[in-house]
Amino acid sequence: MRIVSLQPSITLTIAALDRLDTLCGLTKYCIEAMPELASLGLPVLHDSWTADTAEVAACHPDLVIASVPYRMESLAAILKSGLPVLALAPHTLADVFKDIRLVAALTCATGAGEHLIVTCAAELAATRAVTDALPHPTVYCEEWGKPLIRSQHWVAELVAAAGGQYLGEPGFHTTAEEVAATDPDVLVFAWCGAGDRVPLARVIEQRNWHHLRAVRNGNVFCVPDEFFNTPAHTLMEGLRSLAGALHPDHFPLHPRLVRLAAQPG
Repeated sequence: MRIVSLQPSITLTIAALDRLDTLCGLTKYCIEAMPELASLGLPVLHDSWTADTAEVAACHPDLVIASVPYRMESLAAILKSGLPVLALAPHTLADVFKDIRLVAALTCATGAGEHLIVTCAAELAATRAVTDALPHPTVYCEEWGKPLIRSQHWVAELVAAAGGQYLGEPGFHTTAEEVAATDPDVLVFAWCGAGDRVPLARVIEQRNWHHLRAVRNGNVFCVPDEFFNTPAHTLMEGLRSLAGALHPDHFPLHPRLVRLAAQPG
């Protein structure tokens, strides 16, 4: 099996299954998520949004795997060339686990896939066991800032497991005024493509959010983009980030979690 991976979630899953030998092409975003992949010397391709049929075909893959977000026109062009394409579109943690199981089957790593899923499920259950009896602060999670878009459904599930109440409809647009009206206990930002570099202080200033309780109490956080927006087993890093942010007396602060100091109201 020769696989072209057009998204980091696919590549990270294949790496966790110890089947990097099946890869024949990947994207620069895959290498950003896992820098050691650069040493493989594989062709670096465009992603699921801007995939180029010719460069994909040049890898001679048996299968091209894409995952959200992707552009249907790009994938349709690859299909027209005769290359088989698997397009994944998970919405929930259960979907993410199903996709891990599918990729494991395709790469002859069924046992490793089941172990990975069981490990993630056990961590979710263990975190819930601690947080169920704790206070559940309200949490606003943001995936994008212009326009404001709330984080995806699987992030809402992570928030619940970490002992929080997710505010709003996952994945939907909102406004600064609507968020302010709910006055969340915690603000969490994980902008797509921004890594851990969301300018928290500037966001608060531009939106005039100094009066919000999260800002006054120092509960404004940036979680690395890949911990929330890459639908793979690495979402457990997002769970750890949330657990430490929401309940620091019970969970350690994640070393990559960025926190804005309390601001005067």
